[in-house]
Amino acid sequence: MMPMVLALGWLFVSVLNSPPGYAAGVFQIGEKAPSFTLTAITGEIVSLDSYKGKVVVLGLFHICDPCMMQGSALQKVHTSTRGKDVAVLGVNSSGNGKREVGEFLSGFPVKITYPYLLDPTKTTDKLYGGGKFIPNVYVIDQHGVIRWQRVGNMDLAAADVMMAEVEKLLVSAARM
Repeated sequence: MMPMVLALGWLFVSVLNSPPGYAAGVFQIGEKAPSFTLTAITGEIVSLDSYKGKVVVLGLFHICDPCMMQGSALQKVHTSTRGKDVAVLGVNSSGNGKREVGEFLSGFPVKITYPYLLDPTKTTDKLYGGGKFIPNVYVIDQHGVIRWQRVGNMDLAAADVMMAEVEKLLVSAARM
């Protein structure tokens, strides 16, 4: 019984000591973003590596209301960054099929125009430590390094918050 109590106590302390909006097992700021290649719901093949040189806003989603809210916020970022060196990508990281994801996207309050990728083998879920921690949003710099990330809290990852992080990276790149 004692080892179980110690394990649960450690988990409780770990959660308490985690910064707000972060989850244990999820990549942190300053780490290289794991690469992946997936197929978009529209059929094109998309690789994270192909966006080197751009700021990437990456959303990992399942089919749920919080993911719909976060995916809609990503659409605002996508619309606001047109013509800039920014790419917005959404990934259904829970392995749902094209039909299910298409039905989900058709229920969004806004039309999604950024690439929305299918991940039938849950590659991104495994790479990025998703699973229980969804939605999961990353801002990745022009060199493929994670510079900002939030998990599961729409207030901490609202469109204006994400835009501020994107703008910081665009400004710092312009100074170089």
